Amino acid sequence: MKDLTVLLGEPTTTVAVVGASDNPSKFGNIIYRDLRRKGFVVFAVNPNRTHVAGDEAFPSLKELPDRPTIVDIVVPPTVGAKVLRECLDLELMNVWLQPGAESPENLVFLQERGFNYVADDCIMVQTRRRPDTPEPSSGRDSPIG
Repeated sequence: MKDLTVLLGEPTTTVAVVGASDNPSKFGNIIYRDLRRKGFVVFAVNPNRTHVAGDEAFPSLKELPDRPTIVDIVVPPTVGAKVLRECLDLELMNVWLQPGAESPENLVFLQERGFNYVADDCIMVQTRRRPDTPEPSSGRDSPIG
């Protein structure tokens, strides 16, 4: 099984965020914006949105313009089960289940079908600064600091 955290350090890694949202109180919004800010190419997947954070949103994984390296699932377990079946059908075998997206049934599904996966761990915590991303300002340039 691949270690998905290693893939997070690869400059070509792309992430589909299933459950991406424009609602600032939703983790789908926070995670999508965080990964984009860190320099990842991210795809917003949400059948109820046409755009997220000004980017085009896609109704499903099969509608994406490119195959993502990792599918990050930020939806309830019942919805996640459907997404996992779509991942299997599309042979997208690198899946990250955000805390709250996992269930015993979803974990069994992943294990029995040979997925590379992370569960109950936040992708934002595990991501590191991309080598090609500029360092954040030190605060000295901040109008507040």
